[in-house]
Amino acid sequence: MLTSSYSLIFALFSVAVDCSPLPKALVPRLQQLDGETVPDRFAFNDAVPLARTGWTAVADSTQGGDVASRVLDGNANTLWHSEYTPALKALPHTITIDMKKNNWINGFSYLPRQDTSNNGNIGQHTIQVSKDNTNWQQVALGTYGNTKLEKKTLFSSVQARYVRITAYTEAQGTNLAYTSAAEINILSGPDPILPRDTWKVSADSAQAGNAASLAIDGDVDTKWHTPFTGGNLPGYPHTFTIDQGSVTAVSGFSYLPRPDASGPNGRVGKYIIQYTNNTNTWADAATGTWVDDPNPKTVTFPVHWARYWRLRALSEAGNRGPWASAAEINLHDGSSKGVKTPLPASLGQWSETIDFPIVPVAAAVLSNGKVVTWSAQWANAFGGGTGQTQTAIFDPATGKVSQKIVTNTKHDMFCPGISMSADGKVVVTGGNDAAKTSIYTVASDAWASGANMQIKRGYQGQTTLSDGRIFTIGGSWSGGYGGQDGTPFKNGEIYSPGANTWKLLSGANVKKILTQDAQGPFRTDNHAWLFGWKGGFAFQAGPSKQMNWFDMRGNGVTTSAGNRGDDADAMNGNAIMYDAVAGKILTIGGAKDYQETTATANAHIITLGGQGGAVTVTKLTSMKYARSFANSVVLPDGKVLIMGGQHFAKPFSDDTAVLYPELWDPATGKFTVMNPANSPRNYHSVGVLLPDGTVFSGGGGLCGSCTANHFDAEVFRPPYLFTASGALATRPTITKVSATTVTVGDKIQITTGGTVTSFSLIRMGSATHSINTDQRRIPLTPTKTASGYTITVPGDSGIALPGSWMLFAIQNGVPSVAKTIMIKAKPI
Repeated sequence: MLTSSYSLIFALFSVAVDCSPLPKALVPRLQQLDGETVPDRFAFNDAVPLARTGWTAVADSTQGGDVASRVLDGNANTLWHSEYTPALKALPHTITIDMKKNNWINGFSYLPRQDTSNNGNIGQHTIQVSKDNTNWQQVALGTYGNTKLEKKTLFSSVQARYVRITAYTEAQGTNLAYTSAAEINILSGPDPILPRDTWKVSADSAQAGNAASLAIDGDVDTKWHTPFTGGNLPGYPHTFTIDQGSVTAVSGFSYLPRPDASGPNGRVGKYIIQYTNNTNTWADAATGTWVDDPNPKTVTFPVHWARYWRLRALSEAGNRGPWASAAEINLHDGSSKGVKTPLPASLGQWSETIDFPIVPVAAAVLSNGKVVTWSAQWANAFGGGTGQTQTAIFDPATGKVSQKIVTNTKHDMFCPGISMSADGKVVVTGGNDAAKTSIYTVASDAWASGANMQIKRGYQGQTTLSDGRIFTIGGSWSGGYGGQDGTPFKNGEIYSPGANTWKLLSGANVKKILTQDAQGPFRTDNHAWLFGWKGGFAFQAGPSKQMNWFDMRGNGVTTSAGNRGDDADAMNGNAIMYDAVAGKILTIGGAKDYQETTATANAHIITLGGQGGAVTVTKLTSMKYARSFANSVVLPDGKVLIMGGQHFAKPFSDDTAVLYPELWDPATGKFTVMNPANSPRNYHSVGVLLPDGTVFSGGGGLCGSCTANHFDAEVFRPPYLFTASGALATRPTITKVSATTVTVGDKIQITTGGTVTSFSLIRMGSATHSINTDQRRIPLTPTKTASGYTITVPGDSGIALPGSWMLFAIQNGVPSVAKTIMIKAKPI
């Protein structure tokens, strides 16, 4: 039978898991931590396979000599295959791994057959774990792609002896009933790192300018180093001591040597890691010898509860001298392996892992409640434009992920501009095929070509305007560097969907929005934070520190709106219009350069007035975590959820990733740290609001064989969906609306399943590269009527941009599942 230790189940996705057709369940993964310590940045190390000595495998069926044990033989040229003769065994198929003892695990890897056939490659699936082979807990579901590549699924650390994968479909086609596997591995990796905010560190000695504190500053280019000038240099052993300020559970120690570029001196060789609670009597947690290279070193050990930790360096790895050094030192949080105490639902909960056949680098929420995602010409990597795009659609109602390769538009849609059009379509421009426009229609589930842009672009900013046209600007990632080698500066242009034409706006001056990026024109005009506003204007809030208005009349006019307070350039930060009625925009994070630089935790509120008018900027208390490459989503209650990102901006890396979301409350101006996600979400990740008030977070990577590829997603259930006791909150319901297509200024009559206090409209969002210019929120105060409530859509289409919106009813902070409303601009 299947049981679960979870006390909470997503109401929308609730169903028992067994070997019937693909389940409609997304069961929340309650990562366990003891106490209230909030880990800081996560130095992600790819989970590694456990030794499989003595393990066994059992399948529901086998074909001849292709027995289940072959997935454990270490030979990629052998395979397990389900029975197909003399009788075909129908799907679903299962294979169960018995590790013979309980292990802490956090991942599963599946290597498809490596011969010339694709028969049996697993598509839709679930992954479950058990301690007794009777009571099973689901940790992942989703769809693998039809490739020979190894598939890795990461999930929350859990203790188990048995691991089972159930295949519901074949990756190569729904009419086939086989399942096969060359190799299966169970993965285990280090726990998240602990916060260092309260640490005090010291060393036996330090060179001037290389203090011990530089090993915990989050900057890999600084270091602690023992003295190397003057006479009588202190020799080994050297010590580096950490006072955490309180007792914590620690399960590992990470040491980052000084980077190669600065030389190898001081890399630690032989070491002892010790702990104590009194600084007098030290106990050994681990000993060993590190190799002489600049790669991160992580040592794991049984959990020890202690306040003080120290590294005793006994030798230099290369025997070059008496020195010791360290770029970064971290401790790993072991509380999940101690007393099992669920994280409080008041900080939200995450679903299990949802596997995708692609790395979802871009996403858009559709009017039917599904999410269309895409990567590039390949599922796991990008290259030059080849005229095709790998896409996948996720259906939250069933948990299914379906894959499609789009070739008819001849458009590789990697690194594009995205806008949700006035008629609810997804308009994608540029990217790898830098002049192209592609349009997705929900009703037909089909992509079609639009007119080519006047200027080739990639990484451009883009937004829908109050009159339904679409404005784009910048984008020197592809199509040539603006202002160099004969390529013109990439001024704005505007798309008229009805006429299917692009018009260049010479007066929409891209030079006004350039950052001072260290990589020059390749980066300076990237990812403009754009907002359609009143009178057909667009407002540019960043990432450059200077802000601007764009007037679309004639050939366009650019007017300065001043600087974003004392903020610097904030490339790969976020900007979110959380209250369109009041013209309020929250900006957070980012960095002065696109990459290889430290992010900020800065936060500001921008307040817009009339089109082209004065703009005010208010500085907020900073976020808990500095972030670049994060994603932010406005929620029905007006709060903003900030997810993922890195402390040190580095594409295709999960180092310094932030697993912990923050929830910003406009009523208090404060950021509250939420429960941690399972996977890092950094460069090439996405985040969008779903119609049930949950948040989709996925992707990251798209770098070929690198370890930062994330073929998966998770769904965050915000705190408003739980009671104080952790039970699911009772949600209001919208049972009827008087119209699903309205014009700005119209009234809507709403019938609800009970009393509600307010309503809100949130525009369907799209996301790529930390940009979501489509989402915005309109708070609505209803008028009570005999049959329900009446709301009035704002009369200005600069506030209520034309397009598809989600209408939420709210009672005591708890939102309903949304109804889709199409808002039209007034005819001109």
